[in-house]
Amino acid sequence: MAAERRIIEYAPRRVFLPYHDRTQRWAVMVAHRRAGKTVACINDVIKRAVCLSRPHGRFAYVAPFLAQAKEVAWEYLKRFALPITADKNESELWIELLNGSRIRIHGADNPDRLRGAYLDGVVLDEYADMRPSVWGEVIRPMLADRQGWATFIGTPKGRNEFFDIWEHAQADHRWFHAMLRASETKLLPAAELELARGDMTPEQYEQEFECSFEAAILGAYFGKEIAEADRQGRIGDVPYDPAVPVHTGWDLGIGDSTAIWFFQVVGNEVHYIDHYEAHSQPLDHYIAVLASKPYHYGYDFLPHDAKARELISGRSRVEHLAKSDRPVRVLPQTKIEDGINAARLVIPKAWFDRDKCADGIEALRQYRAEFDEKTKAFKDRPRHDWASHSADGFKSTAIGYRIMTADEAPKDPIAEMLKPRTLNDMLDDLDRDDG
Repeated sequence: MAAERRIIEYAPRRVFLPYHDRTQRWAVMVAHRRAGKTVACINDVIKRAVCLSRPHGRFAYVAPFLAQAKEVAWEYLKRFALPITADKNESELWIELLNGSRIRIHGADNPDRLRGAYLDGVVLDEYADMRPSVWGEVIRPMLADRQGWATFIGTPKGRNEFFDIWEHAQADHRWFHAMLRASETKLLPAAELELARGDMTPEQYEQEFECSFEAAILGAYFGKEIAEADRQGRIGDVPYDPAVPVHTGWDLGIGDSTAIWFFQVVGNEVHYIDHYEAHSQPLDHYIAVLASKPYHYGYDFLPHDAKARELISGRSRVEHLAKSDRPVRVLPQTKIEDGINAARLVIPKAWFDRDKCADGIEALRQYRAEFDEKTKAFKDRPRHDWASHSADGFKSTAIGYRIMTADEAPKDPIAEMLKPRTLNDMLDDLDRDDG
């Protein structure tokens, strides 16, 4: 008896036909908003999963956040794969096809959840919003033993790693690459594009609809400062100087990422020689990381909430670090804007090691204000995403540097004499005189 014919209700848009017909292992597509890239890529995964001749195929769709991936792609995956679905799991967000291949939805906000498995193929959607290490440290090794394929898709967010991939793909025949601009695809009505152009800033329109990598990252706090550091050659090889102590600036997470910057103060310069970030690790993990490096340490600058005591241990993270003989200084609580301003003042004095601080530098480029879709304006608070932790850790270094330089600055005797005096100050003076 002939096998039952099953039809997937997907009619590819003309601009995606070359992508579906590609033979290259690697692919990158830069696509304007509302082009239909997620639908195209979900169906491409389904097609390649159901046609896989190997048993137990494993495929993944990854978005910057798990909640975003579930909202954007999960319903598409279930709907289009329904005719060939053998099983599915709503809580784990995977479907299994009739041939045994499994497709799973993931978020890059918890990359450790991806580790340990193999992959025959993966789509990285809105890759410009992901931390750079997700590809090199997590996903690329998962493709090795099955020689799996990967597709990077998204809209530009400045000259970040997504831009680097796009640039590389154009010069490498092993890559499929496509740039889908709204003015060229004709997928959106011209009248609608004109309305959008009137409602958006020129930079917004160029980025979102014309796929411009040149447009500034909208709402970025440190974009201009980091670009200037790069132009001035302050991002390059910054070696460790054994004669100068290495201080660290932290952002401490519980069930979240913890980021650490390593810096040295050399004259009027601040040398950022190293950077480390991990997710969902205990404090002892970071203590071991610091101990494994060949640095002579100065201060560990921790955010003010490090003094909070954990219910299970009854100890604060400051006490935990202090018991490990770490020279801890807890920073005073500051307003968000004060931390941002402190960082802006430090960056013009900063030198960054391009390789060891790569993820941290990219986080500073990407750290931006949250955008309110209702009011069409930026809020007065940062967007919380993968870049937040390293940016907050950098702010700790900036505030720590300000405290150190204030401590070392010579006192002006006349200013000290004219300073308002309290009764306690005068009593302290009398005690010193009596002594």
